[in-house]
Amino acid sequence: MIVRIMGEGQVRLDDSHFAELNELDDELLVEMEGGDEEGFRRTLATLLDAVRRLGAPLGADELEPSDLILPAPDASLDEVRTMLGENGLIPD
Repeated sequence: MIVRIMGEGQVRLDDSHFAELNELDDELLVEMEGGDEEGFRRTLATLLDAVRRLGAPLGADELEPSDLILPAPDASLDEVRTMLGENGLIPD
């Protein structure tokens, strides 16, 4: 799977990591719905760090269609809210 982190680039991520990322996405969704800005910041950072840690960055000369698009680390709660589908950033 190819994941784009807005403002950073793309990462190739094995599908076996989907469950871990989905758990973080579910937590992020709960925090957003509750207006928990501090929790939202913490979980978004954890989610993006997991993608960076588990994935392999694509080279600058590689451009693939992204399967998932994640917000930039400094995205606001409102900006991320507009990106969400009914299942969060990472569809079940």
